[in-house]
Amino acid sequence: MGDAGLVVVAAAIAVGLVGIVVPVLPGTVLIGLAALVWAVAEGGTAWVWFAGVAVLLAAGQVAMYLLPGRRMTRAGIRPRTLLLGAVLGVVGFFVVPVLGLPLGFVLGVFLGELAGATDVPDRARRAWGSTVTALKNVGLSVALESSAALLASAVWVVGALSLR
Repeated sequence: MGDAGLVVVAAAIAVGLVGIVVPVLPGTVLIGLAALVWAVAEGGTAWVWFAGVAVLLAAGQVAMYLLPGRRMTRAGIRPRTLLLGAVLGVVGFFVVPVLGLPLGFVLGVFLGELAGATDVPDRARRAWGSTVTALKNVGLSVALESSAALLASAVWVVGALSLR
């Protein structure tokens, strides 16, 4: 692969990194596909570097769902509430571009916890507490995915430089 090809792959990886933080692009998928295109074009040892990228991206995906999910379950947030948050997040994504996803998620978690609260006087405060907990764990999820993507990108850079 020539220099122009490397620049295109690097640009796709950079766009993928941005896509992890700005939920408009499938960041992890874009990084993985860019590294795959590079491995196909380079051949040989590039496949070993691609395997490292793929393992890191897969581990990041598992961690970003597993760890925050466990923490939210331990905090007492019901799965049905998280599902409502996810559904309203997807709806919000299409109603209000970019900002609709987090806004819809927050609204869904708050409404789900508000509807499920049994003690009437503290309903709003408990619902808001659960919403804050969910938001912290969403931040953890983004941090885990971003970390894995940055490590995978670094592996690609080292691989690309070593094969030059």
